Amino acid sequence: MRIVFAGTPEPAVPSLRALVDAGHEVPLVITRPDAQIGRRRVVTPSPVATAADTLGLSAHRTARLDDVALEAVRAAHPDLGVIVAYGSLVREPLLSTPRHGWINLHFSALPRWRGAAPVQHAIIAGDPEVGVDVFQLTAGLDEGDIFGEVRFPRPIEATAGELLATLADAGAELLTTVVGQIADGTARSRPQAGDPSYAPKLSIEDGRVDWQQSREQIMSRILGVTPEPGAFATAQDARLKILAAVPATSEAPRLRPGLVAAHAKQVIVGTGSDPIALLRVQPAGKPAMDAGDWWRGARLSELQFDTDAQMTGDVGATA
Repeated sequence: MRIVFAGTPEPAVPSLRALVDAGHEVPLVITRPDAQIGRRRVVTPSPVATAADTLGLSAHRTARLDDVALEAVRAAHPDLGVIVAYGSLVREPLLSTPRHGWINLHFSALPRWRGAAPVQHAIIAGDPEVGVDVFQLTAGLDEGDIFGEVRFPRPIEATAGELLATLADAGAELLTTVVGQIADGTARSRPQAGDPSYAPKLSIEDGRVDWQQSREQIMSRILGVTPEPGAFATAQDARLKILAAVPATSEAPRLRPGLVAAHAKQVIVGTGSDPIALLRVQPAGKPAMDAGDWWRGARLSELQFDTDAQMTGDVGATA
């Protein structure tokens, strides 16, 4: 089957590779333009663009699926369009250009968490189950009929990045199966059932920890925004990224929300219930470090994180 593939980030790469490995012809890959990455703003191709180059596939870089993209797709004469986290909506007439239309691999148990950040929202909400779906792309937001699905219990300690990698591999296998069924005429779809919920793209402010919440809610927040946009706390006009944390040991004392102190070689923070222990942090403008090293360098007996202020800065520098 001739397939036009649209995708951008690393989680889309396993699907592209799986389709090629399954023997499908991919005359065109559509991906977002090269972007400036990192503190040095190095212009870097998307992971999908890099994979396409490795596989010897033609890649069309575009921020919008405009008339130029439409002509590129028409010139490829595709049987099917496949989209995995490309980063832009597909509209008519592009939507109906491939003979079988477009299918989408989505990293949630639809209709739950339609939108741009399903994995992050599922973790933040504490969902016990996660999944991937392959569905027929329509003009509505993730509303199409489902061709196939995979469901499994959410790994409780997995960050959004770790879970997304797991889902990407499971989704690539499912996607290849569905494409094969479409090719041989055995594919069957069903309408989505249930009340939808939505997962808009997260902002930097979504990473702010609310220390008044319970430990379970805070851990879900930290895991759900790691690695992007990243969890953080502020104190004394200063910001500290929280890169890794775990529930504190049962012997750790309860502290008032946001209070930071050392206990039994752990750096613990009070919450609305039991404390958490910081494992790895990053003060602004400094490299990531073990929480213990940061705490010893700060030379404090205790520190109060803000619970409602909107501040930025470097905790290590002002402590």
